[in-house]
Amino acid sequence: MDLFDTLVELIDMRSFSNLWFWIALAVVWSSASHWVLGVPIDLVYRAGRMGGQAERDLEDLVRVNVNRMLYIMQVSGVWLLGVVCFVLSGLLVLGVFYDVEFAQAVFLLVCPLTLVGLISLVMANRISREQIQGAGLRKLLVRCRLYIQLIGTIAIFVTAMWGMYQNLKYGFLG
Repeated sequence: MDLFDTLVELIDMRSFSNLWFWIALAVVWSSASHWVLGVPIDLVYRAGRMGGQAERDLEDLVRVNVNRMLYIMQVSGVWLLGVVCFVLSGLLVLGVFYDVEFAQAVFLLVCPLTLVGLISLVMANRISREQIQGAGLRKLLVRCRLYIQLIGTIAIFVTAMWGMYQNLKYGFLG
């Protein structure tokens, strides 16, 4: 077996039978649940335990990220919505009607992340509107993380079921 065959086998477009896809899926959802509104969750817990400077750091980081998210949505929110809908619908058409497994895999990875983005945007808007700080902010960030973990759990389950179906339907090597 030469180098080209090894690379083609390593970077296979048959996503659901490829180890790299499952590693990427785990990394994406691990990162999504660790970074809530751009803030690492350990900072939220440390602010609750220690208070003081950790609390101020948390509030500053949340304020910066919330303002950034809301500014981006005000400036280019409609365009972003259009692009996201275009990409998702294109992936769905390629995956469902043309049976492109790579498009199915990317759709199952990206579609739930749009829900995470929507939840993050709603939470950012609420934080900005109500000027939430302190314990209320920590509680809201932990609740946001719980929602993200719930979406991630469902997404991983659905992706695993669909992947097993595809592998049984077409075989692991086909």
